[in-house]
Amino acid sequence: MAAEQVAEESPPTLRREQRGWYFYDWANSAFSATVLVVFLGPYLTTIAENAARGRPYVDVLWFEIRPSAYYSFVVGAAAVLQIALMPAAGALADYTGRKKELMGVFAYIGAGATMCFWFVSDGRYLLGGALFLIADLGFAAAFVIYNSFLPDISTADERDGVSARGWGFGYLGGGLLLAANLALFTGHGSLGVSEGEAVRIALSSAGLWWAGFTVIPMLRLRNRHPRGAGAENAARAVAGSFRQLVRTVGELRRYPLTLAFLVAYLIYNDGVQTVISFSATYADKALGLDQTVRITAILMVQFVAFGGALLLGRLAASYGAKRVVMVALVAWMAVVGVAYFLPRGSALPFFALGFAIAIVMGGTQALSRSLFSHVIPAGKEAEYYSLYEISDKGSTFLGSFVLGLALQLTDDYRLGIVSLVIFFVIGLAALSAINLPRAIRAAGNPVPDRI
Repeated sequence: MAAEQVAEESPPTLRREQRGWYFYDWANSAFSATVLVVFLGPYLTTIAENAARGRPYVDVLWFEIRPSAYYSFVVGAAAVLQIALMPAAGALADYTGRKKELMGVFAYIGAGATMCFWFVSDGRYLLGGALFLIADLGFAAAFVIYNSFLPDISTADERDGVSARGWGFGYLGGGLLLAANLALFTGHGSLGVSEGEAVRIALSSAGLWWAGFTVIPMLRLRNRHPRGAGAENAARAVAGSFRQLVRTVGELRRYPLTLAFLVAYLIYNDGVQTVISFSATYADKALGLDQTVRITAILMVQFVAFGGALLLGRLAASYGAKRVVMVALVAWMAVVGVAYFLPRGSALPFFALGFAIAIVMGGTQALSRSLFSHVIPAGKEAEYYSLYEISDKGSTFLGSFVLGLALQLTDDYRLGIVSLVIFFVIGLAALSAINLPRAIRAAGNPVPDRI
């Protein structure tokens, strides 16, 4: 039993690993904050608009795509590819027992592609899309394995707090780099760089930050014993990982409540991820807010989200994680509804809405991650977290394609954003119907005092 193995390890050893584990959230949140949330969407959309040269469409492979919809479809395509990659990455990590090394490989592939955003200029929207695909795939695959360390480094009763601190630490790290990039962007003229060069420096800096701080978890996290391949060669290990993936998907029939949680999470998290990914683009194209306002607002979100994640973690200790997540989903419905009515050109309402998002954003994700850790059969953490990541990073393809389709048909961001409320309504209903104590017992794990 994973819980028994954790209990046998010394608290100082576990605390050291937990602190190292937090630093990966600190490292990769630079990609989330600087690339995904702030700079890439508006910048890549502008690059595509310039490449169109006044035409209504740009060529993407065999399709004609509106420049306003290009980024949405790229994000959706990345999510589809993640669905193929993430389960294989998780199964391979469990099968070989080399979680730490595999996490490092995927992290550095993603960080390297992110650094190469420096070369995206002068109408190179296809290069930007390709680099995003590589970076986002590395980000997602590494995050699968990172999440799977949670049951290894914490007891059942610790996980809500450990997961919340990881998310909070990530928001703090991502916010610090974003603050530096805000200073660069607002002062680019005095530094002798153009606005486009400032954006490319900011994008590339996220890759440098991600790569540099990943060294800390690489030094502190420890591999546990592999279940299968051990020292077998890589080709056989990969083949074994795909066979194990098929068995894992089939095994879900034995844990119908675990499957029900995954489905509920896929639905409501699709709304969360899409709102996060397209908030900067929405502020730019629908609300007409300039880059400085957008960055300042999202920077505020990063630091408030640090406190929000810790706050919701504390509330979960008193009221149970499921109940807190359900209340947060009601708040998300209100956020999406209000976003539709935000006035164009007014920064204050956008800041107020960003503050509300920050309070619930980190807690929703952190508590969902810790809830899932309780319904995983012991010893299969990376495999099951790969399926979880399909519902997390991979699930964005639903919201992205809904938003992209709305933009393709109407070119109206407001209609696209308000459609996302359905994900929160259905997700809340699905989550409320799940008997979590029963799901935890079915997976063979102890039920915490509050869940």
